[in-house]
Amino acid sequence: MLIAIRLTRLAQLFHSLDPAPFREKDLDPAAETYLVESAEEIGADSPIALVFELPEAEIPTAAPLLPEAISHYFIARAVSSRRELNRLLREGRAALVIGLAFLGLCLVASEVMSQWGTPLTARFLGEGLLIVGWVALWRPLEIFLYAWWPLYRRIRVHRRLAKAPVWIRATPPGALSKPGSSG
Repeated sequence: MLIAIRLTRLAQLFHSLDPAPFREKDLDPAAETYLVESAEEIGADSPIALVFELPEAEIPTAAPLLPEAISHYFIARAVSSRRELNRLLREGRAALVIGLAFLGLCLVASEVMSQWGTPLTARFLGEGLLIVGWVALWRPLEIFLYAWWPLYRRIRVHRRLAKAPVWIRATPPGALSKPGSSG
């Protein structure tokens, strides 16, 4: 599947405030969002290619640099997302240890409560401690069951975009003045 972007000039594709050399520049946030969302929409099993339509005068500049710049950018995004995923999983492990320790303390405290006071008060406080102990496991369960999936999908999309072939073609004459042309 092709993901096409029509530009009036190559500079539109890159973040205007990024002082890095061309090959290392950040993509414009809108361009990145468009590429990522398009790749997600296509699906993980379909091959993708990126097509950039540029005015004929821009092609000699873009042809040697654009494929490397796109690949470099999305490799860096995948590495950044991988770091974020690793940080989240570390946080999940720490939260799990803390949650289990807290649950253990709540279980012990609940057992002690059952020996103390009136049966109704002891049961009320003991059950409350058990509920609080189990609630303490909410965050690690959320991380390990749900929170890591979006980051993993983002890493896969960034890797696919980094490996996607980049084609550059001339904008058809008069295409930039037509209504509905993107850029």
